[in-house]
Amino acid sequence: MFNDECKKECDLLSNKIIGSAIEVHKNLGPGLLESSYESCLCYEFSLRNIEFKRQLALNIKYKNTIVEGGYRIDLLVNDLVIVELKCVDEINKIHKAQLLTYLRLSNKWLGLIINFNVTSLNSGIKRLVLG
Repeated sequence: MFNDECKKECDLLSNKIIGSAIEVHKNLGPGLLESSYESCLCYEFSLRNIEFKRQLALNIKYKNTIVEGGYRIDLLVNDLVIVELKCVDEINKIHKAQLLTYLRLSNKWLGLIINFNVTSLNSGIKRLVLG
């Protein structure tokens, strides 16, 4: 389904995404609203020339038609990696299920959950792949 070249490109891109998120967290620390981190991460992506789409509507294919599902992807980076941002005490099963659903519906291979509500951002990153 996903070839090795796609996986390799996603892996390289995920390192850039995580580096950008670490820079944002280093400057802001924990305790802000998710929307604040999203805005700053988008700015950081722009500084690094990383292409992204923000708050992207995700529709559902149902019985040979496309219907609006009410879902929104926080960030889609280079049309390859889904990034879901959180500001929670801990990443739970429901957050992972949400990301896996987004990966399946959008036919993407790699997704990252980045929880900014942590002391060290390394402990707030969860990487999930489809399949």
